[in-house]
Amino acid sequence: MPITDPFEDFGDVAEIARGLDDPDPAVRRVAVLALAETADPDAVPPLARAAADPDPDVRRQAALSLGGFDGPETAAALAGALTDPDRSVATAAAESLTELKDARAGDPLLPLAGHGDAFVRAAALRALRGLRLPAALGPAVAALGDPEPAVRAQGVGVIAYLKREEALPSLIAATRDADAEVRRAAVGGLAFARHTSAVEAIAAALYDAEWSVRETAAEALGRAGTAESGEVLIAALGDATWQVRQKALRSLGRLKLRRAVPTVLAALSEEMASLRKEAAAALGEIADPAAQAGLEGIANDPDPDVRKTARWALARLAA
Repeated sequence: MPITDPFEDFGDVAEIARGLDDPDPAVRRVAVLALAETADPDAVPPLARAAADPDPDVRRQAALSLGGFDGPETAAALAGALTDPDRSVATAAAESLTELKDARAGDPLLPLAGHGDAFVRAAALRALRGLRLPAALGPAVAALGDPEPAVRAQGVGVIAYLKREEALPSLIAATRDADAEVRRAAVGGLAFARHTSAVEAIAAALYDAEWSVRETAAEALGRAGTAESGEVLIAALGDATWQVRQKALRSLGRLKLRRAVPTVLAALSEEMASLRKEAAAALGEIADPAAQAGLEGIANDPDPDVRKTARWALARLAA
């Protein structure tokens, strides 16, 4: 006898939802999956009910399934699941919350930014980041004083997404946080600001003890910096970590700094092909005729991407 899906003949949400009352958790879980597959907004109330099911596997599946829906009822159900005593359920809710786009989702999430559990606080802030709610600025700034680095990092993310100039002092202070990930997030978050104090904080981060912070700073200066940022970026081409050198090359090209050409030309001799390619690309962006001989020297580089980029850069010089 062939095995059949008990819900395969039903497309009606109400009919499928009856499976949530079955005494067998496996049947209830199948009902949750079937409700999600309908993609019908009417499935949200029964899925929200399933998020409070006695069985953690059913609750976890409901939390995952709610990620395919939006709206305040979805947000409320996921906010409740975020505080579930079973961490697998809470983790599923945290992931689904990042999919929310409806600003009304902020109502149940904002209070959770001050929850007693650091996991909940961080997840709530992470979800609020994408909503870009002005009301989230206060909780996010408060989160920068949280004892947990993960919460502070998410607070930085909210502030960075809001791009509010009045929050610049908080972001700048976070570039000096004890935790490297918080510092990295803060430096990246400052890239939107063209304010002198923000650029100075990013430049200072090029001397951070953690290479990932320096890498982010090198990239951020290409977006937020000006010609005055050139000296620290040129110095960064001597960094011991190749990722930092790569981002510094990219930013020097974006800023089109002619005075950087001699140092960028030296990077054409880097052992890593990706760095030679980045140097060639930067020279093409700067388009200084002084780079022609150096670019001609790698036009037949062993690496095809380097050759292609060098020839593109030479064409830019000739234009």
